[in-house]
Amino acid sequence: MMLPLALIVLGGLTAALAPRLLRRAEWPDREPVVALWVWQCVVAAVLLCAVLAMALTGSAAWELVRGHVFAPAPHGVVEAYAFGAYGPWSGAVAVALAGGGLWSAAMLAREVRRARAERRRRRAELLARSPRLPGEPSLDEVSSGAPEPEDRLVVLEGERPEAWWLPGTTPRLVITTAALRRLGRRRLDAVLAHEQGHARAHHDWLLYCSGALATGFPRVPVFASFRDEVHRLVELAADDVASRRHGRLTTALALVELNEERGVFGPVPTPLAQVPDRVNRLLSARPRLSPARRLRLTAAAALVPVVPLLLAFVPGLSALK
Repeated sequence: MMLPLALIVLGGLTAALAPRLLRRAEWPDREPVVALWVWQCVVAAVLLCAVLAMALTGSAAWELVRGHVFAPAPHGVVEAYAFGAYGPWSGAVAVALAGGGLWSAAMLAREVRRARAERRRRRAELLARSPRLPGEPSLDEVSSGAPEPEDRLVVLEGERPEAWWLPGTTPRLVITTAALRRLGRRRLDAVLAHEQGHARAHHDWLLYCSGALATGFPRVPVFASFRDEVHRLVELAADDVASRRHGRLTTALALVELNEERGVFGPVPTPLAQVPDRVNRLLSARPRLSPARRLRLTAAAALVPVVPLLLAFVPGLSALK
């Protein structure tokens, strides 16, 4: 039982220490794409520890599970794990971990269904609100199978300046007429580049997965931190896409003009309270990390999920010597 216990302890330590280290570091705001990769590797390592512990305890409890898990293993590897010494609690641990895995899958499915329902509602709203331009197929014609250009821009009548990205098989970039009137050409291009950055990086799937884990396991801090950081970092990554194409000042001014009427720059906290920080980040123009350091961080993060694999395979590898 020592090996599954070691995996569970390793997963717990990773879940407890990695978010603290990432929150204290100053580089994630400078490299949000690398930070997203690091967070994904940390969460993958935590989940992998649980999966490996479940496989080992299940193999100890049931011969059928053992036969499937160790089917491709050479002769003598199974004996190296000494499943007979695991004790009567192995079955209960395996069932508990399997239940957690099924619950995670159910939460992800629920988040995807919820997102699709919301997307259908918003698309129906677009059908009712978006004017049809000359020579352009209507949204209902597109929905019935007519060809549609990638990242199609939809203009809505609206008194509030807004722009957002509607994910889907063919992402849509939506902007209101108030935003068109307020933003100049360069700032409008920066806003569209920001939304295109979301669409092309498929940030919606990161949001689904992080939301599913945080919803399914609300008392596990690492998953709540993962969700919060994903929401923040995807916005920073999209800001960087826009700023590299159109400049930091242009992107920052576009953010200000889109959000200044929502009270986000005042003393009262709002759901968009991170906007001032995003503007300050763009205006401060802090340099990116060097390519060598980005490569080191990426490689180090990729090794995090490898550690539980190495720990789980130690007895088997020793039996092959």
